[in-house]
Amino acid sequence: MSNPVRMTLLAVPLMASLALIAPRAVSSEAPAGKAVMGSRAISWEEIEALPKKGRAWQVFQDPTATLDELELHVTTLEVGGTPHPAHKHPDEEIVIIKTGTVEAMVGGQPKRLGPGSVIFQAANQMHSLRNVGDVPAVYHVIKWNSPGMLKKSSAP
Repeated sequence: MSNPVRMTLLAVPLMASLALIAPRAVSSEAPAGKAVMGSRAISWEEIEALPKKGRAWQVFQDPTATLDELELHVTTLEVGGTPHPAHKHPDEEIVIIKTGTVEAMVGGQPKRLGPGSVIFQAANQMHSLRNVGDVPAVYHVIKWNSPGMLKKSSAP
């Protein structure tokens, strides 16, 4: 039985985070000749598995009408595992913990998080994630590149 207050409280940070990627200008041009992603619904069976440490599934990674790229992938991280060493990048991302317990490095501080937790990783901030629980951790990662960011990151 779900708790409507808890579900509402969990939804608020996600909605607020998604508002960060709200468009300031609308463009229908897609970078590098890729088609602009339209609305879609994807069943779990349709999601492509990625070759990555642990298990990962790419849901989409495409341009939209307002972003150079919007990416969503789901990762299952084995006990004690980490997807990669601490790093930073110019794009921002949101991580939503579905199951398990992870330790996230956020703003230079470790934070232990469980199911329903949301992490926002700001641009150019060192961050990492590690499964500190006793079961596999499953989490969703949403990343976006604002207009012009992909061109900047691929420039010599």
